[in-house]
Amino acid sequence: MNYKRLEKNLTDNIKEAQIKLGFENRPMSFNYTLSSLNHLISENLDSDSMKTALEDFAVKSCERLGEITFRPIKEGFCITVSDKGTAYVNSLYGFEFITEFVNTVRKHGISFEDVMSVFGKYSDNVVIEKKENGEFDCLVYFADGNPDEYLYCIAMEEEIDGHIHITYHRFIREDYEEFGF
Repeated sequence: MNYKRLEKNLTDNIKEAQIKLGFENRPMSFNYTLSSLNHLISENLDSDSMKTALEDFAVKSCERLGEITFRPIKEGFCITVSDKGTAYVNSLYGFEFITEFVNTVRKHGISFEDVMSVFGKYSDNVVIEKKENGEFDCLVYFADGNPDEYLYCIAMEEEIDGHIHITYHRFIREDYEEFGF
């Protein structure tokens, strides 16, 4: 089984959390639906088979991420990466886009154009799709998957002071398509 994409996604989620919250030398946990895990490993496993696959993944990624544990949750699994793994991720480079993106979005009074300029700084191949679905205002992603493969659902809400507050969720393409936005 190929766990490369699962490990990358887990690493990306850890790094995103570290950017938002700061690095603390502690374990981190993430909830994954069974469907999302299947997308990430390109399989179609039931819960019992996924448990076996995650045991295998834990062994194969141990050198980099340290001890990985998991437990079943309602519709998937909670995966916990040890403090050794979160320290490893903290030492990695190559997260310039997500770092600048998160640091821009967290600022008060930024504009949609400010956010789009971050995307444009990292690629000339940015796709922006306006959405009127009640969930978010636009979908933004890198058409060629570089610097990342995620689809960013960006919402803009006017604050009481007249400024715009921008929030986002990011998904792998398969999960986004499954949601049916």
